[in-house]
Amino acid sequence: MTLDRNRPPEPLEPVPFGVPTAFRTTMANGLRVVIVDDERIPLSSYRLVFLTGDANESRNEIGINSALASMLTEGTENHSSRELAEKIERLGASLSASSNDDFTMIAASALSMYAADMIELLAEIVFSPTFPENELDLYRRNSIEGLKFQRSQPSFLANEQVAKLLYGQHPYATISPKLADIERLTRDALEKARRREFLPNNAVFIAVGDVRKDELLLQLEDHFGDWESGDRHIHEFPQPPVRTARSLTIVDRPGSAQANIVIANRTIPRNHSDYFPLIVMNQVLGAGASSRVFMNLREEKGYTYGAYTRLDTKRLDGSIEATAEVRTAVTGESLKEFFYELNRIRDERVIDEEIDDAKNFLTGVFPIRAETQEGLTSLVVSQELYGLPHDYLDTYRAHIEAVTADEIQRVANEYVRPAEMAIVIVGDAGEILPQAREWADTVEIFDKDGNERNMNEYEVAADTDAADVAGEWTLALNFMGSDVEIKMHLEQDGSSVSGKLVTMLGEGTISGGRVNGSKVTATAITELQGQEVEFAITGTAEVDSLSGVITSAMLPGDLEFKGTRAA
Repeated sequence: MTLDRNRPPEPLEPVPFGVPTAFRTTMANGLRVVIVDDERIPLSSYRLVFLTGDANESRNEIGINSALASMLTEGTENHSSRELAEKIERLGASLSASSNDDFTMIAASALSMYAADMIELLAEIVFSPTFPENELDLYRRNSIEGLKFQRSQPSFLANEQVAKLLYGQHPYATISPKLADIERLTRDALEKARRREFLPNNAVFIAVGDVRKDELLLQLEDHFGDWESGDRHIHEFPQPPVRTARSLTIVDRPGSAQANIVIANRTIPRNHSDYFPLIVMNQVLGAGASSRVFMNLREEKGYTYGAYTRLDTKRLDGSIEATAEVRTAVTGESLKEFFYELNRIRDERVIDEEIDDAKNFLTGVFPIRAETQEGLTSLVVSQELYGLPHDYLDTYRAHIEAVTADEIQRVANEYVRPAEMAIVIVGDAGEILPQAREWADTVEIFDKDGNERNMNEYEVAADTDAADVAGEWTLALNFMGSDVEIKMHLEQDGSSVSGKLVTMLGEGTISGGRVNGSKVTATAITELQGQEVEFAITGTAEVDSLSGVITSAMLPGDLEFKGTRAA
């Protein structure tokens, strides 16, 4: 047999994949129980999930659900926070709680020999948490600091605006509590929320692993059998807005060297019948490093280190988002390429090679996710919480393989709607606005705290004559608390700038720079150990002084600089 080295080998036949049959029952008080016996290792994973999440919070209790989840393990009637942590450590186990928009989950894992201990601890934090004031005060302080950090992150600022634009008055529009929400948290409020939401007929208990079914059912009856059911509040949510036009929202971060782009519209909830053709379509469009969006914006154009699309499917709704962090100077060109690909996936039939690659990836990675017990547990939990068919895991690969090119084009036209997408860009609004405004019917600008800004100040900035920045500059770069001197030579032709940058890493060539009013943006490329390193420079010029930030993938965030021009 002659080996043809010019073509890759044919893929092997798929390895049969099967999930152990789940046992399902419902206790007298309404608690649903799902048990998946997986004896590969002597380990058991447990999930007690309540079918209400952050979206179910009242408007005057934003953040109560995540606070409740975080505080469950911070002390009970039998154990202090430290004692509880020490007991879990002695067992070599894990115990935690968390919440998201749709659910509140308590997760535990331990060797099977400690199953009885873990069920007892689960019951303890559900029925007798004490929410100690000192721990709650620490939670409030940490949350406030965390909120400050979030507001410094472009990704958070972008997601905040996208959620508002897509969901309007629907609770999915809120992605984080505000300072006042955190400050009003009290022990009494947490206890009321626990009693209201922690009901057996509002919960599912899932066990995966080396589980002895009969023993577990007896333990559940002992610890949860007397748990009284209650009235589940049926929440009625406002309908998300219907978008009819494309909009542009800019969150202004003056001096930012990058623009964080998110382009989004609503799609489907997780249990929708179009889920499978939609994820195959998304895989072709932008879900990986061989996708259309990635190959265009990164590999062909070099605008970014990564450009992607992703599906965010929740219990009640969902969205598709195209995202990238690009150099500020190529924001407009990046939007052009994004919309080229968003329209192409609708207008052109996907070729067989692309479909095969997408299917091979999705069907190949799925069994890998189930190789670990935690991975299998996550799959089982998703199946149960989103009301997916009982054979969903067994038939997943068959559903993927059944997707056709016609279905991909159909769902692309139905759910990828470029004409009504919300464009959100976080970056220097003065630099971004002239490049991006042509891509939307309406434009609005906000500051980092979510306050709307007057467009006039940015219009004036866009029309201002270019400042004179030509000459030799000495800059002090703030690197980890110390000033590092760098030199910069700029040559200017109208609003265009070029030159060189001299740093401790060597000399770099500045190209593609421009001046817009007092704003200066440029890119310097130098060579380090045989590889090109790119520095993005953004600054503000005032006569003979220049200040701003330098950003690079090899630097720890945006580094501020200040400098003067030689006489």
